[in-house]
Amino acid sequence: MGIKESLVKVEEFIYKLPENTIQGQKVPVYFYLSDRLFELLEEDAIRQAGNAATLPGVEKAIYIMPDVHVGYGFPVGGVMATNLEEGIISPGSIGYDINCGVRLIATNLTVDKVYPVRKELMQEVLRNVPAGVGSTGKLKLSKDDLSEVSIKGARWAIERGFGFEEDLEHIESGGSLPNADPSKVSHFAFQRGSQELGTVGSGNHFVEIQYVDEIYDEEVAQKLGMSLGQVTIMVHSGSRGFGHQICVDYLKVAKDALKKYNIDIPDMQLACMPFNSQEGQDYFRAMNCAANYAFANRQILGYIAADTVRRFFGLSWEELGYRLIYDLAHNIGKVEEHKVDGKIKKLLVHRKGATRAFPPYNPEVPPAYRDVGQPLLLPGDVGRYSFLLVGQKRSMQISFGSACHGAGRLMSRTKAREFVKKEGLEKVLGDLVVVARGKGTVAEEIPQAYKDVSEVAFVVHSLEIAKLVARFKPLGTLKG
Repeated sequence: MGIKESLVKVEEFIYKLPENTIQGQKVPVYFYLSDRLFELLEEDAIRQAGNAATLPGVEKAIYIMPDVHVGYGFPVGGVMATNLEEGIISPGSIGYDINCGVRLIATNLTVDKVYPVRKELMQEVLRNVPAGVGSTGKLKLSKDDLSEVSIKGARWAIERGFGFEEDLEHIESGGSLPNADPSKVSHFAFQRGSQELGTVGSGNHFVEIQYVDEIYDEEVAQKLGMSLGQVTIMVHSGSRGFGHQICVDYLKVAKDALKKYNIDIPDMQLACMPFNSQEGQDYFRAMNCAANYAFANRQILGYIAADTVRRFFGLSWEELGYRLIYDLAHNIGKVEEHKVDGKIKKLLVHRKGATRAFPPYNPEVPPAYRDVGQPLLLPGDVGRYSFLLVGQKRSMQISFGSACHGAGRLMSRTKAREFVKKEGLEKVLGDLVVVARGKGTVAEEIPQAYKDVSEVAFVVHSLEIAKLVARFKPLGTLKG
C-alpha cells in the first residue's frame, strides 16, 4: 500500500496523515488540497512531511499547503514549528534560497496605456534589471559593506537611494530581522554575495509588469489601494548565492551535530541541530543575515524596475504613483507565539515555500492594513495570473498563521525543456511577452510547468486561511 492511501479526508480540502503512520512520527500532518490537487500530490512529498513529523520538539502538527511539491528533505509548501527548549532548527526545512520572497508595487498607470507598448517596455526592463544564472549587478561590495547589508536589510538599500523611507512600513518585519550576526557567515558566502545584490537570479525568479483584471473584495481592495485596470510591478527573488552558501555551510554543521546531540532522523536531508545549541544559534544568526540580504535585494530590484517604468513613460515619481503594497518572505525560520493545547508558546516556525498570513489586528501586520489582515502575494506563471489575498483568523488555528507561496511546479525543469523541444517555444508562449538573457530559463518556466494558481488560491480562501482580494494578469515578464 502506498503512503497516499494512508491519508484520511477529515473535511472539505483537508487530508490528514495520522500520527504513527511513519515510525517515530510525533504529530499528524495536514494537507490542504482540492480534489484535483490531491490527484497531483506526490508520494515522496507525503513521506517527506511525515519524516519531518519525527523530528525532536515538533509541535501540534505539520501543515502542507496546496502548492506542495517535493523539496530537499522537507516539501516545498511545508510549515513546521518546533519548541525552543527541546526543539531543533533544520536548514533543509527552510531551504537553500533563504528569504526567497515577493514584492508588489502599485502605480497610477492603467492597462490601456501600457498594453500597446508592453514589448518595448519589457526590453527596457531587460536592459536595466540584471537577471540570469550568475548575473551580477552594478554594486560591487566589500565584506564590510555586505556585513552592513546583512544587519540593516532593506534600510541599507533605501539609505543609498533605492526607494523611500515609507517602504519599510510595508515589508515583513520592517525589512530587517534582528539577531543577524555576520561573524557566523563564511568567507565564501560573502564572496558569492559580493556582486549579486540587486539581481534577479535564475529559475522561477522574475520581475513582472501586471494589471488588476479582477477584484473579489471591493472594500479591502480599496484599503490596499487596488483598482481595476491598475498596473502593478511584482518582484520575485531571494538571497542569491549568499543565502545558498549559508545553507550549504550549515547543512554540513547540522550533519555533524546529529551524532554530537544523539539525534536520529529518517532522512539525512533533514539534518538539524538543537535550536538552543551553539550550532543552532550560529545558523539562526547566519540565516537572518541572508534574510536581510534578500530584503535589500528586492528593495533594489523593485526600485530599479519602478524607475525603468517611470523613465520609459517620462513621469515623475509623483505621477507614477509608486506605492509599495507589501514584501514578504517564503523560505524562513522565525520565532513566533502560537497557541498549542490552549497555551501560548514561543515556537520556531519553519516556512519553506510558505508565507505568513497573519489576520487582522495581529501586531505584526502593518498599521495601514491592521484592520484587514496582512497582504499575501501569490504569484502564478508567466501566462495566467497572480493573486492578492489578506490573512484571516483561521490561519492562526490551522497553519501557524501561514499560507501558500505560489502555484507549485507540475513539471520538472527537464520535462519542461523536453515539452518545449517537442512543441516549439514560440507555439508554447503564443503572444506572451517574456524576456530573458537566455532561452534556457524561459523553456523551464513555461506556464505548463506549473499548477493552476487559481486552484491553489481557492483552497486557502475556502479554508478561511486567507481571503481573495484581487487578481493580476501579466503584461510582460522578465525571467532570470
